[in-house]
Amino acid sequence: MSLRALVFDVDGTLADTEEAHRQAFNGAFVQGGLSWYWTEACYRELLAVTGGKERLAAFIATLDLDTAERERHLAAIPALHRAKTDYYAGLVATGRVALRPGIARLVAEARAADVKLAIATTTTLDNVHALLRGALGAGSFGWFDAVGAGDVVPRKKPAPDVYHYVLDVLGLDARECVAFEDSAAGLAAARDAGLTTVVTPCQWTEHQDFGDADLLLPHLGDGLNPLPADAGLPRAATRLELAHLEALLERRAARDGEPSRPRPQRSGAMNEGVRPC
Repeated sequence: MSLRALVFDVDGTLADTEEAHRQAFNGAFVQGGLSWYWTEACYRELLAVTGGKERLAAFIATLDLDTAERERHLAAIPALHRAKTDYYAGLVATGRVALRPGIARLVAEARAADVKLAIATTTTLDNVHALLRGALGAGSFGWFDAVGAGDVVPRKKPAPDVYHYVLDVLGLDARECVAFEDSAAGLAAARDAGLTTVVTPCQWTEHQDFGDADLLLPHLGDGLNPLPADAGLPRAATRLELAHLEALLERRAARDGEPSRPRPQRSGAMNEGVRPC
């Protein structure tokens, strides 16, 4: 098997965590004595900016503040983000944030087949620990051979840096790995690092352009949540299998010798700031 590793994004990919993150931000605002409140519509727009601290800075940039007040809020971002992380950890610790369909199954199948597991995310390491502990149980963090999280690299997605970092830790070539993402920024990062990509959009990203994905699915599928017959898998399979991922890598390898084709223009610019909420 040429498939050597599965590399997962976290927020929106392993689990639809964004609502918990939104609630955690709002909880931190209350704790900090701030009048800010991020609605679902506001947060969906803010998700164009990757990274929680960066998201806070982008939001502050939209506020009508004098220079001194703006600088005060910007200086308080690290403490505010720590409070948000603590709030988020409390929300997921009880297992109330479930993994998306097929994630637990595919992780178990990869472990049984000696396919390595890795994480490439912009969220903090504490958030990764909290989600895995709540959703997969104590000790599950140790199942992952490489974890790129938070500020481990200077540039966040859509830059490919976190994927390069994970590949270096794994000691593998990008052509031996499949990346799982849910957003256009994550897809761009994985593609630019040379990985084959499977995209499963969540409610927060379903409007984005995923024309560059090697495979686009609503989720990975399991017994309780089968994939629809028109999902695009061979023989109308109801769940994504390791064999399907192996076939994706083989098709990608067959294309490597062909002249490169221009990628379709992605809709919307990423990390260009947001409008006021």
